Amino acid sequence: RLVGYKKITGHMVFDVKLGENFRRKARYCADGHKTEAPAALTYSTVVSRDSVRILLMVAALNGLDLQCADIQNAFLTAPAIEKCYMVAGPEFGDEEGTTFIVRRALYGLKGSAAAFRSHLAKTLEDQGFYSSYADPGVWMRAAVKGDGEEYYEYILCYVDDIVCMSMNAKEVMAEIGKQFKFKK
Repeated sequence: RLVGYKKITGHMVFDVKLGENFRRKARYCADGHKTEAPAALTYSTVVSRDSVRILLMVAALNGLDLQCADIQNAFLTAPAIEKCYMVAGPEFGDEEGTTFIVRRALYGLKGSAAAFRSHLAKTLEDQGFYSSYADPGVWMRAAVKGDGEEYYEYILCYVDDIVCMSMNAKEVMAEIGKQFKFKK
């Protein structure tokens, strides 16, 4: 037993993606229902439908380009909030019986969504974006068009799905792509 860490269990989830040429997928999920985390740590950003509609109109009226992406293995990009460990089961082959400290925000842990949101927020803040008070799923930063006109660039976040609205949307997404790998 590790002092200060909670022992957790988990299970493998297997899936076949029918729309992706029958791609096989496996994921280890923690049994997070066995851990305790404050309710404030269990959420992630979900942009409101109204914000999406309003900002799509703003983008259309201002000639902004749109780029969309889904962040690959989103939760695993963030450090875990909970302090926990697990003992590897038979699905880990030669590693069975080995004790592992959980360092990444595993799917299933109560704080994983908030850990990812915090990690994404820091990345966006480091790039000059700030979150809207009215909708925390909307991020914006001041920018200047080629003709000198000022405008705002927007990032909309729905957990791990993001939409970028900018005159240079591909460049903005490339900035974000330095920290996160996007699904193809």
